[in-house]
Order: sequence, then C-alpha cells, then structure tokens
Amino acid sequence: MPTFASLEDQLDLIIKGAAEIVPLEALKERITKSIATGTPMRIKAGFDPTAPDLHLGHTVLLRKLKHFQSLGHTVIFLIGDSTALIGDPTGRNVTRKPLTPEQIAANAETYKEQVFKILDPEKTEVRYNSEWLDKLSYYDMVKLMAQFTVSQMLEREDFHKRFNEEQPIALHELIYPIAQGYDSVALKCDVELGGTDQKFNLMRGRDLQKHFGQPQQVVLMTSIMEGLDGLQKMSKSLGNAIGIHEPAAEMYGKLMSVSDELMWKYWTLLTDLRSSEITQMQADVAAGALHPMHAKKNLAWAITRDFHSKEEADAAADGWAKMFQQRGVSDDVRVVKVSKAAEDLVLVNGPFGTSVKMTKLLQLSGLASSTGEATRKLAENAVSVNGEKFAEKVIKLEMLGDSPTLRLGKKSVRVEWMN
Repeated sequence: MPTFASLEDQLDLIIKGAAEIVPLEALKERITKSIATGTPMRIKAGFDPTAPDLHLGHTVLLRKLKHFQSLGHTVIFLIGDSTALIGDPTGRNVTRKPLTPEQIAANAETYKEQVFKILDPEKTEVRYNSEWLDKLSYYDMVKLMAQFTVSQMLEREDFHKRFNEEQPIALHELIYPIAQGYDSVALKCDVELGGTDQKFNLMRGRDLQKHFGQPQQVVLMTSIMEGLDGLQKMSKSLGNAIGIHEPAAEMYGKLMSVSDELMWKYWTLLTDLRSSEITQMQADVAAGALHPMHAKKNLAWAITRDFHSKEEADAAADGWAKMFQQRGVSDDVRVVKVSKAAEDLVLVNGPFGTSVKMTKLLQLSGLASSTGEATRKLAENAVSVNGEKFAEKVIKLEMLGDSPTLRLGKKSVRVEWMN
C-alpha cells in the first residue's frame, strides 16, 4: 500500500498559489481518506489545444499537477480535443473562430511534447475528452443540457456582459461548460484544477457529478499569471509572455526584467518551492540577509533550468551578468519606484517627443537632493544612464527603457516605472 505524507505536509505544497478551494474542508477530508486507505486521489486539469505553443502562464496548472504527482496522487493531463471544436468562451467578447480537427490534432501532439518538461511521463495519465464526448448520443446530450437553464448560463460573467452589450452568443458556446463538467464525471475526478477565470466551468463538474451520484470534486483555482508588464494576464498577443520554447538566454533575461513585487508571485506559481520556503526567503529579503536581485537571479535560473538544462541555465546567468558588467551596471543596485504621472517629470509631445526631465528624475530617484544639484552633476558629466554617460537635461522616454539604471557618482539605482 502506498505511503503518503501527512495532511499538513501535503497541504503546504498543495495550497501554495491557490486563490480559492471549493470546499477546502472537502479537500482535507479527501487527503485524510487517501492517507488512511493508501489510495491516491485523481487530479485533473484540462487543456484545449487551440495553439501550438505554451507559455509560462499555461504552466501554472501543470506545476500544480506536478505537486500532486510528487505527493503520490494520480494526475490526469486532459487534452480537450472535442471541447476545442467549440472553443472556451472564457474571457471572450466574441465567438472563437473554430479550428479544424487537423489543427487540433497537430496542436495536441505539441502539447504532449511540452508538458513532460514538467510532469513525469511515466506517472501521468494522458486522456482526450473525445473518448467520451464523441460517443454521447443526441439523447445523451439533451439529458445533460436539461440539467441547466439558460438563466444559469447567463450568470456566467462573460455571457452576462455580452448579453447586456447585445454581443452575439452562439448556442454552441453554452454547451462548453456542460461538456467540461461531463469530463469530471467520465474521469471520476477528486480534484479539478483551473484558473479563477474558469470558476463557472469548474463548478459545473460538481453539478454533474452530483446528478450522476458521484462524490463532488474539489475545485482548486490558481491566480491569474500576469505577464512581464505586471498588469495584464500573460498572453503572446499582448507581447508580455515568456514561451517555454524560447532560448535559455532569452528566457533568463525576460525573467530578470520582472518587478521585485511580481517576482514573488512567479516564485509561488512557477516553481516547486513550498509556501514555507518562499515565506522564509521573503523574510530574509526584508531583514537584509538576501538581496532581492539575488532572489530574482535564483528564480530566473530555476525556471530556465526546468525548461532547458542546468548547463544552459548557468550559461544564461553568466551571459546576463557579463552583459551588465560590460555596460558598467551593478546587478544589485537599489530599486526605486517612480510614477510617470509625477508632476513636471514627463514632457508629452515636447521638443524631443515624449521625454523625461533628467533633473526631476534624479530627484525622484533620490540621487540628487535638488534641481540645482542635479543640474550641476549633469554639467559635470557625473550622471550615467544604463551604463552610458548622459549630460542633457531631457532624455527620450524610449532611451530610458522599461527599467533604467541611473548612476550619480558612486550611487546607483534601478527605476521601476509606475503608471
């Protein structure tokens, strides 16, 4: 009989990064029963193969599957080849363009190759929901749909919004949450994973399991993963994503560009460290025992290693460090937050286009105590921007970049913009 870790030990890893668990007490009961009987829980996360490549935002659920897998539970990587024909309407204000079965099949094959960078292929149950959805008769589907009302479907936020804005809602889109719910019945899931934006769909699995006389699954939802901008959900279309197939150096460099605040969310959602270990790391940073830049280097290295190799991660870290050394920029400078809305800082459509007053920026960053001191230091050629000397009173915003490093004499700071 398998031996499982204690309830407390399992929860330390399972709850990490969970935004909501419905219901938490039921999860504790399932874990306790699993320990007592030596029977692993069945954990499922579904992915519709609507695009050929995954980015780090997609791996949040894969990482959580891995956590369950490392604890000895059965994880199911579900490829929604049938539901992909409908297209998940979550977060959409228009009906998705349908994919062909050939496109779905090709994408599904790439998914299988990519997910095993995280999951153990020997311990992962790969399933396709066409196994059961394609076998449902017209009568079976009518019975499933009869369990829900149109008003229930319109309670879903995106459907409700589209209805009020008189945006079209195709009838087949209403079937999607029902089909996803039936996946949980077919697989007899104990736990289903999904993002917080998937809550409506995930709860339909509980509804249908109850209808079919099965124990209702626990729904574990993870937070939405912001992209490099720290504002919007990671998305290739928004240009703020990190693809898991990107070269090691590029992946490492992008991870080093995330803000110190967002770094902790990446540690939580994109690594295997337990909550207690991350909390200790944050305490070390707060106490000054660990520099936040070093914590970020460790993060970038760990994620790059996961998708490439230790050797490639080492090379990427060395390359990044050398690049900054060559530019004359220390990689552990103090970080300051500066608002672009600060008075007299940004000149919109000024003589240099969209520009920033360097005298004001030096003050706001704490490098100069007054406009007069900033003006003198610029005239003395004592100011550097991103490792290069700068003596003008105005600088183009694009020259500063997303996270500029400023130096005045021996003092350096890295600026993080706030909108």
